[in-house]
Amino acid sequence: MQDAKLRGPAVWALVITGAASFMAALDNLVVTTALPSIREDLGGKLEDLEWTVNAYTLTFAVLLMFGAALGDRFGRRRLFIAGTAVFTVASAAAAMSPGINELIAARAVQGVGAAIMMPLSLTLLTFAVPAARRGMALGIYGAVTGLAVASGPLIGGSLTEHISWQWIFWLNVPIGLALMPLSRMRLGESTAPQAKLDLPGTLLISGGLFGIVYGLVNANAHGWTSISVLTSLLVGAALVGGFIHHGFRNTNPVLPMRLFRDRGFFGINMASLLMFVGMFGSIFLLSQFLQG
Repeated sequence: MQDAKLRGPAVWALVITGAASFMAALDNLVVTTALPSIREDLGGKLEDLEWTVNAYTLTFAVLLMFGAALGDRFGRRRLFIAGTAVFTVASAAAAMSPGINELIAARAVQGVGAAIMMPLSLTLLTFAVPAARRGMALGIYGAVTGLAVASGPLIGGSLTEHISWQWIFWLNVPIGLALMPLSRMRLGESTAPQAKLDLPGTLLISGGLFGIVYGLVNANAHGWTSISVLTSLLVGAALVGGFIHHGFRNTNPVLPMRLFRDRGFFGINMASLLMFVGMFGSIFLLSQFLQG
């Protein structure tokens, strides 16, 4: 009887968090196959097209752990709904963008919303599902996220070919609007008031990753030896080095570096790094090459 009572909330949590995770993961790669159409409509150079992808992934990656910490302190359901709202509004702004710069800005805001929404969806699911069923629920959640990443180029290409590239962003709006009231009604609230916000660490890694990505994206246009590119790469590397030092020395860092002493943790992160380098590095170029 106890299991039957817990089944309903657990299913609702899996549906809501799975849908949110699908949206956030889908937008990592959904735009890649639409880039030639976006360039035809909005103009811009190849570097601008790269930023339509990088603006999202950069803010998403940098603020991921910070978003989780905000939820721990101020309420996970509350921040999850706020992140969903930011993501939904930014998706509509991306669909209505009159130019490439506005699209890049909207994509960056989308990444902010996803960085709040994605980690808290996992926390909320874990909180709602009984321990005995947690493995199955997390497995389904992971499969949905993986399916979103794998199907991103397919969905983006299909919508662009048969409707218009704007619909890769409009697709998120009705889902986001449905998830917000459902989250308030069906998800339980939880907090961890003792959680610390590592603002210095977040600023260090934000500036460091932005500097490295900015340098890499602009190296082809300005030259690897140009002052702007070299300065960006060196400053970015220095800030990342400062983040690593901060992770060893600070008592409550956003990413404790001692975790990398564990072989399993280090190995799975290196494998993930290689997988995403290959995936993002190849799909962006392949979509341009094959469509051209």
